[in-house]
Amino acid sequence: MDQLPYSEKVMDHFTNPRNVGEIADASGVGTVGNPICGDVMRMYLRIENDIIVDVKFKTFGCGAAVATSSMVTEMVKGKSIEEALKISNKAVAEALGGLPPVKMHCSVLAEEALHSALKDFYQKAGRPLPFEDKPHSHENQAPH
Repeated sequence: MDQLPYSEKVMDHFTNPRNVGEIADASGVGTVGNPICGDVMRMYLRIENDIIVDVKFKTFGCGAAVATSSMVTEMVKGKSIEEALKISNKAVAEALGGLPPVKMHCSVLAEEALHSALKDFYQKAGRPLPFEDKPHSHENQAPH
């Protein structure tokens, strides 16, 4: 089997993922997944004064799914919700030094997990969503 051309950063975040775990009293928790390829991502956020002060994740999936989860937690920690909402799947992939086209859906999943956790935070707080709640695009991806 041919090895996919992963960047050094992807391999680093896969073999040494950052912010793995759960937050017991999370402000928001989001879970997204793709039953076809088996990737499931759960993100936990602790938010104080609209700043993401802590973030953890648990991902069941391929190396790219773990790496994108790890990278997005690094990108949002310490940021305001407004700043976090500007982080796109493309930004996650670029921060990792790129992903093979067949694995780009993993960065989409990471963005969707973040949005899902933020949606949970807003619902728990009884606040209106500051972003459009789009359907998850990952549901119809082909297996990898």
